[in-house]
Amino acid sequence: MDLKLQNKVIIVSGGSSGIGRGISINLAKEGAIPYILGRNKSNIISVISEIEKNGGQAGYSFAELTDPNQCKEAVENCVARFGKIDGLVNNAGVNDSVGLEEGNHDDFMRSISRNLTHYYMMAHYALPQLKKNKGAIVNIGSKTSVTGQGGTSGYAAANGGRNALTREWAVELLPYAIRVNAVIVAECFTPLYERWINSFPNPEERLKKVTEKIPLENRMTTTDEIADMVAFLLSVKSSHTTGQLIFVDGGYCHLDRAL
Repeated sequence: MDLKLQNKVIIVSGGSSGIGRGISINLAKEGAIPYILGRNKSNIISVISEIEKNGGQAGYSFAELTDPNQCKEAVENCVARFGKIDGLVNNAGVNDSVGLEEGNHDDFMRSISRNLTHYYMMAHYALPQLKKNKGAIVNIGSKTSVTGQGGTSGYAAANGGRNALTREWAVELLPYAIRVNAVIVAECFTPLYERWINSFPNPEERLKKVTEKIPLENRMTTTDEIADMVAFLLSVKSSHTTGQLIFVDGGYCHLDRAL
């Protein structure tokens, strides 16, 4: 299927590692130009090199996304280099385990800043370009917004906010034909997830306890599977889809665990 993403400039926050890396590489394979935002220079250089080695094109900005000025500068740098923005993938964030019992006000607010506030700022600053080009926004979200997890109030609240902003923006941006959707992730095997699993005394046993609860094929979701859905939602092939929370999770969140 030709998604008709050739030469579309798509900003991907946190686009150099984990799910974001998968999204960036996938978009480049589709002929789009991912503009990658992140803090880790070696990760960004690595993904840019991989994209270019495979004949693709990409751009990047080093940015601390909790700083609104750096969000603004990243958007300006993207437009300065490529002349436009056709889409935005809000992906950057971290499950920072700010719980109710052990957390405090500063930790909670820091978690909201790390995981939600820059979603708003990036959309705000990219909006003039998205209006001009009838672009699309895809927000990456987490199962914690609908299932709870325990011990992660900040991250869960931020992801609930991501879901709410997806619906809010879908309504607000209807006059400009800008589509806004979210991809909700449950158990996806990223390097960060692997490090978490390996922190347990018996990592293989711990991983098995997770995968056996994933209804479809009892396996983790791959970054490629998330990336494929993101590319579809950015493309004209999903031209009448907006305001949706789409779960790419092997049925984890909604199917009967007794299965």
